[in-house]
Amino acid sequence: MRIGQGYDAHKLVPGNGVILGGVEIDCDYSIEAHSDGDILIHALIDALLGAAAYGDLGTFFPSNDESFRDISSVLMLEEILKKLREDNYKIVNIDLTYVGQTPNLKDYKDRIRENLSEIIKIDKTAISCKATTTDGLGFEGSLAGVSSYCAVLIQR
Repeated sequence: MRIGQGYDAHKLVPGNGVILGGVEIDCDYSIEAHSDGDILIHALIDALLGAAAYGDLGTFFPSNDESFRDISSVLMLEEILKKLREDNYKIVNIDLTYVGQTPNLKDYKDRIRENLSEIIKIDKTAISCKATTTDGLGFEGSLAGVSSYCAVLIQR
């Protein structure tokens, strides 16, 4: 068994929605990023890469490479999943945490779990998706940005 942890943070800007866990969510902000800004999937990818000792997100998808501009985070995740499968790794469980004042994920957490379950091809019960605010503290609390954390367990 191998454990990995991931983290991602991005700036919030006025906009018309975000993508989290591959799910489009309407809100008054967007996430500024080189890719689609899906910080849940970015943290998940980093956790998977760390668990397998493959490096980090930038190793595979450098933010200074224009060929990855606006790339779907789901496509990035699928590429990493392919590498894990080639090396006979299986994902045991995933624990995701979103940190931000907006959007409120109450009505989206289950959809995110279902979507990731389909992409990764593991049971939804092996995926946890939580959300928290900082009660106005820090960059997340001031609506300057959002962040996410992920822990994963994999095995060969």
